[in-house]
Amino acid sequence: MSTYFITGISTDVGKTIASAIVTEALQADYWKPIQAGELDNCDTKKIEKLVTNSKSKFHLNTYALQTPMSPHAAAEIDNVSIDIKKIKTPKTNNHLVIEGAGGLLVPLNNQNTVLDLIKPNYKVIVVSRHYLGSINHTLLTVNTLKEKGFDVSIIFSGNEHQTTENIIKKMTEVPIIGRIDEEPYFDGNVIKEYAELFRNKL
Repeated sequence: MSTYFITGISTDVGKTIASAIVTEALQADYWKPIQAGELDNCDTKKIEKLVTNSKSKFHLNTYALQTPMSPHAAAEIDNVSIDIKKIKTPKTNNHLVIEGAGGLLVPLNNQNTVLDLIKPNYKVIVVSRHYLGSINHTLLTVNTLKEKGFDVSIIFSGNEHQTTENIIKKMTEVPIIGRIDEEPYFDGNVIKEYAELFRNKL
């Protein structure tokens, strides 16, 4: 059984939708170790609504913080300190999809970033969305992961931007799982369609 860690090149690039698709494709368990803000409609609840198979289990956040900010700042407001030793991967006999918070170097405390949550055996999926500066953010993210020896692949999110995608493919030389288009909405059926498309590439 494999563990997949899903990170983004920035915030709001489509990590949660990508996580739902990968979770559905593998009928995997899902876990978001750190949730900051939106606790009434957190990413775990969003994924639960989008995933329709009966095998996936949804594990509780280790830290559920009130404020939609970088985890280190949200934790400070809540008067807690994020201790990565307390962030223990849930025990499961299933594949596991882990969703990070924001990008790779988002701080969790004064010493650790999201990158410190990724264990050597995890497969890492980088979600890349086109915007001015996204090539730089994608290359920095992928190259950091490659330098540390991780198994890395990319999911593009949003409308196709061919010149951006072509240069990212050439310069990273990592597998591209596919693209999640700018859909009018995402529900269980749309997620299932993408799950079928992506399954063989995972």
